[in-house]
Amino acid sequence: MSNFIAAILNSCTNFTRTLLSQECLLCGGASGHDLLCGDCANGLPYHRVPACPICALPTAGGETCGACLKHPPAFNRTLAAFDYAFPVDALLHAFKYAGQLPVAEALAQPLADLARTRPLPDALVPMPLHPARLKERGFNQAMELARALSRKLNVPVLADAAIRQKDTAPQAGLPWKERRRNIRGAFDCRRNFTGKRLAVVDDVMTTGATLGELAKTLKKNGAEVELWVVARTLEKTHV
Repeated sequence: MSNFIAAILNSCTNFTRTLLSQECLLCGGASGHDLLCGDCANGLPYHRVPACPICALPTAGGETCGACLKHPPAFNRTLAAFDYAFPVDALLHAFKYAGQLPVAEALAQPLADLARTRPLPDALVPMPLHPARLKERGFNQAMELARALSRKLNVPVLADAAIRQKDTAPQAGLPWKERRRNIRGAFDCRRNFTGKRLAVVDDVMTTGATLGELAKTLKKNGAEVELWVVARTLEKTHV
């Protein structure tokens, strides 16, 4: 199926679900006009544990963790809607690898609700894909999430804030200690963001190496950066 046809089908799906009742993506039960039924939505692994406000890893009382105090990252805070656990991991897999673009709406809503609890940024920056990866996948999942968030929050998306200039090996296939080296110098930014607050949007934060590298690039160009992710892994490791 071509990317053009897939885009049309996903658009039709979005239009149809606004008119007709549908089945829950997870259990198959009636969900009205929503992608998930109430029970499944309430049962998702929301990121509710006390966590470091900078990297979103669990801490005893929600204080800043030792790693962020010792080695402050280029971003100031992290918003995470969910823990990276079932069934959010399955929803993300369907969204990212099976092209189920309507899932972006269901995943973006809790993140938008969380973002409304504090001052909104000046703009959203989706994690860029290298052109080769974009051609292979057909869409950028971070861009789809950013667009959904933009519609809900009325915050603009800067699709060209940064580019991915290196086609790096997938981070998931590398030992954690090698991920920062793999992603070093992967991004470029040629805009002046002095005085601007930017939120970098992505699907999952694991070690934070990729997000941290992009934040570093944007910060060098004057921006204050925070991270917005759908899900955060809870392993205790340096960001």
